[in-house]
Amino acid sequence: MNCRQRLEDYLRENAIPYQSQHHAMAITAQEVAATEHVPGKMFAKTVMVTADTEEAIMLVLPAPYHVNLEKAAGALGTRRVLLAEEERFADVFPDCEVGAMPPFGNLYDVPVYVDKTLAEDKTIVFRAGTHTDTMSVSYADFERLVEPTLAEFADAPSG
Repeated sequence: MNCRQRLEDYLRENAIPYQSQHHAMAITAQEVAATEHVPGKMFAKTVMVTADTEEAIMLVLPAPYHVNLEKAAGALGTRRVLLAEEERFADVFPDCEVGAMPPFGNLYDVPVYVDKTLAEDKTIVFRAGTHTDTMSVSYADFERLVEPTLAEFADAPSG
């Protein structure tokens, strides 16, 4: 079973309405948002980090925003937070293309932290395990299923 199938099964089991989209290959979250014709702020990108314990932690934030490692350390209650090499956690997400994991860390036993700016959106769009597939759900449904920790760790884009 691939990641998209896993997500679709999970959403159907929980009676969550969703939409699936397919698009041309896009690598960055901003490229995906542009390809999908949605505002970057509505696109939930995932950033993998490690903290003092070296465990994988998923940070979810709007596409144009950037992780502020100092704020993230405060939000996680650790001394330091480091961006993780995507390949380092490829085995944690075996059914996803590297760098295309969805914000459903709960399906992979990975803690999920969501920046408060993303919680302002009624609907979120996210990668569905590939660089060509996305899905969208209401933020309220996402929050109910994933039960992420809401925090402040993102900086708005400059310029």
